[in-house]
Amino acid sequence: MIKVIVYDSSDERRKGLTSLLSLSPNILCVGSFDTCQEAIGQVGFLMPDILLLDIDAPLATCIEGIQKIKQLNPTIKIIVETSLEEDSRIFDTLSIGIEGLILKNASAEKIIQNIEDVFNGGGVMSPTVALKVMNYFNSKKNQANAEYGLTNREKEVLKHLADGLSYKMIAGELHISYFTVNAHIKKIYEKLQVHSLGEALALTINKNIV
Repeated sequence: MIKVIVYDSSDERRKGLTSLLSLSPNILCVGSFDTCQEAIGQVGFLMPDILLLDIDAPLATCIEGIQKIKQLNPTIKIIVETSLEEDSRIFDTLSIGIEGLILKNASAEKIIQNIEDVFNGGGVMSPTVALKVMNYFNSKKNQANAEYGLTNREKEVLKHLADGLSYKMIAGELHISYFTVNAHIKKIYEKLQVHSLGEALALTINKNIV
């Protein structure tokens, strides 16, 4: 039996989700809350397998709330429902390790299937959400490239550095000399305003530059 708790500030939707979950013989709704504080307060006691969370609810500390719930129950898996109106919340929740991101208007059958998939170790993301996420990260990459002004060759060199290649290996891959690679890397450091490989790679990952 999959134990689920629901957090949704809308009484109508929360009751609807609770009724929906009761239709599945494999799912037991062990709690239903309209505030994040209530969910945090009960998750350690109820020890649910899944938290079904409404990202559009008024959560002043949405991300902190999810992190606290994960601390109280490290094995809990979180599925976030979204109407796609809160881009920043969507991408913030992705960064802290949720297991599912689905649309609020998903069918009853799809919601139940998503819960079962996540419980069994999978991850779920509605196609529309996945496209939005992909477009978001592509735009961030383009913004980063424009911001730092890296040339295509410099981005190639940086990509190889991120993949763990040595200067000599990069020279071989790009058919250029070791000294040319070194010159490119010096220029990359200058443009990224860093002073070490570690700083360059950290910034590359954080800003999704390549």
